[in-house]
Amino acid sequence: MQIIVTDRDGREHVLEGLEGWRVMEVIRDWGLPMEAECGGAAICGKCHVRVAREWLDRLPDPQDDELDTLDKLDGVTSCSRLSCQILLTEELDGLRVELASEDAVAEAA
Repeated sequence: MQIIVTDRDGREHVLEGLEGWRVMEVIRDWGLPMEAECGGAAICGKCHVRVAREWLDRLPDPQDDELDTLDKLDGVTSCSRLSCQILLTEELDGLRVELASEDAVAEAA
């Protein structure tokens, strides 16, 4: 299964992942800039991405801890999510996300 990631320079990357992996893990493991300091606990905000609008309805709603972290970040939009909270499923094959700017991933804690 694949996700399409637009990096901070506007380049698209088609990345292979496995069902059950976190989008954060896929991005990090393919070598794109993804610090993910909290390891997926939705605390640091370093895995902030913007999901393409056409994919938003296919994602589960964000939980309170994710929303709390997003509230502490700059540059959050209605498409913002923490990639550590998005698990790959067959329904998300082809998911498109954009890495948030470095300013928008400043530590939330």
